[in-house]
Amino acid sequence: MKVQWTPATQQEAEKIAAWKYPAPYDFYDMTADEEDLELFINPEKRSPHTYIAHQGGELIGFLTVDVKDHPTVDLGLGMHPDEAGKGQGESFVHSCLCFVRERYQADSFTLSVATFNERAIAVYERVGFKRTHTFTQATNGGHYEFLSMEK
Repeated sequence: MKVQWTPATQQEAEKIAAWKYPAPYDFYDMTADEEDLELFINPEKRSPHTYIAHQGGELIGFLTVDVKDHPTVDLGLGMHPDEAGKGQGESFVHSCLCFVRERYQADSFTLSVATFNERAIAVYERVGFKRTHTFTQATNGGHYEFLSMEK
């Protein structure tokens, strides 16, 4: 997958915020959590480390990088709903990792994923992430179990 990464623009952030995933992945709709939505679409609150993935000129995903203890970075990522579940996840995650390695000189990565999302967990494991622990997080109007992973 040949992906071009660019810093997020306001227009792109608003497009991503409007994405709607099919159940049960609608858990990841930006509008499912007002605080997450505000952090993503408000240009004053959005991380300056948020990037947009384009393939063939089309917006296919996003990535937010949180630099923890260099050289470790925490990743938040998502694919366009029309692209998810079509066998491109591994390639997309590899593209994310390559971009972050180059841009941030990172060699250690962490991420968190809802435990019900076995599809994403399988992708992360195939690219070398290991399960570390589970935790409960308040989001989307409730409390949900997440899995921490690292590579």
